[in-house]
Amino acid sequence: MTTQASSKPFTGRKMAAILIVGFGIVVAVNFTMASLATSGFHGVVVENSYVASQNFNDWMEEAEASRALGWEATAERSEDGFVTIRTSDAPQGAVVSAELRRPIGVDDRLELAFQSTGPDTYRSTAPVEAGRWTVRLRITSGEQVWAEESALR
Repeated sequence: MTTQASSKPFTGRKMAAILIVGFGIVVAVNFTMASLATSGFHGVVVENSYVASQNFNDWMEEAEASRALGWEATAERSEDGFVTIRTSDAPQGAVVSAELRRPIGVDDRLELAFQSTGPDTYRSTAPVEAGRWTVRLRITSGEQVWAEESALR
């Protein structure tokens, strides 16, 4: 005894349905990804990229001079929201400041001032909201300036 399975023929309607659904998925994913990408963009990074490129060598010289000082600093956010900076090899009495910005999402920017709380330790004068931040530290002692950018832990 033999049995045959009945199969329906593959028609043009089925092929059209497969193409429409497939391309519909691709278009939906593209629109979703494009909207996510543009919602995290803060806008113009520099007004004129050519003019900014003319400053590149100066920025590199400043970075080399900063590295040559041999100073180090780390930033941490405590549970109460205040930022603590721990330095090494920076001179006593140096002035510490920081610029904070969100790396993605909302364009939040803050400027922080710090007070010395002991040798090589500084605490911000204002708390910072929780979340991801990029911090640009600046330590100044007389004519010497040290700067570094890192993620705030």
